[in-house]
Amino acid sequence: MSLLELDGVHVVHRARSGGLFTRDRVHALTAADLTLSAGETAGVVGESGCGKSTLAKVLVGLQRPTSGTVSFKGEDLWSMKESRRRAVIGSSVGMIFQDPSTALNRRLSVGQVLRDPLNVHRRGTPGQRDERVRELLDLVGLPRSAAGRLPGQLSGGQRQRVAIARALALEPELLIADEPTSALDVSVRAQILNLLLDLKDRLGLALVFVSHDIQTVRRMSDRVITMYLGRIVEDTPAHAVPMNARHPYTRALFSATPGLISPITPIPLVGSVPSATRPPSGCPFRTRCWKADDACAASMPAVQNTTGHLFRCHHPVPAGATDLELISQVQERP
Repeated sequence: MSLLELDGVHVVHRARSGGLFTRDRVHALTAADLTLSAGETAGVVGESGCGKSTLAKVLVGLQRPTSGTVSFKGEDLWSMKESRRRAVIGSSVGMIFQDPSTALNRRLSVGQVLRDPLNVHRRGTPGQRDERVRELLDLVGLPRSAAGRLPGQLSGGQRQRVAIARALALEPELLIADEPTSALDVSVRAQILNLLLDLKDRLGLALVFVSHDIQTVRRMSDRVITMYLGRIVEDTPAHAVPMNARHPYTRALFSATPGLISPITPIPLVGSVPSATRPPSGCPFRTRCWKADDACAASMPAVQNTTGHLFRCHHPVPAGATDLELISQVQERP
């Protein structure tokens, strides 16, 4: 049995730009299918506004789907009573937010922040809760004296360690990390990423790592999930990217990532990202794709599955094609 499963999940929001009598609808997540096993790490990448954070909120039970099902250990989360759903999610899933300076209550000491989930879920005696707070500080590499300090008295990296400790307070099986290093200085990002990798292995956690930094996602993950305009367009084994990624958008993303040795040779994309209130027909990427034709406008591609590598594309990139070969195809397109 999978730990977490999404089946045909849609999230649609009402926008404010539709006028007095009509309101546009924002398609934040469309027909999302995703399965996560215990101990597995899935990395989620895509441009800003592609639905990464919405997906994270769905996974952690903060966003109710407009349609579709979210199952945790085979049980539909949103068919449960609210009290049971809160208990299941609260004790089994932890979330690390993007900015620790806003995710932590500035008026509470670090010890109170870490003790709070233990109090809410009535874990152990008061003495056992105090001991758990000390264990959590040790776990994330903070001195026990930090328990008496306020979040504002800590550095950004230390605050994010507190946020990680809070997410682990109830010994969850799944950890959702939504851009956990984007608000941190470059000098401490590697420390936080290494801490997450260490905790994942030591505690046997499943991890969903959401980031715009696709090289970091590849390093952290077993699978790389590419999102575009609210859709999951590819689910690739991490070792297969970038050269064996099949969706044109995944290849374009990786081609634009700086390397330490080789120069950047980005695959050029024409045009801007379409509006989520009026997504294009068929494949959402077709308005920027050099391979697009009438078939791409007519229908959304079905999922193709090649030994656990899933992608949606009418004209997938040949496995092993180089960036220079793909750039030449773009240049040859009329």
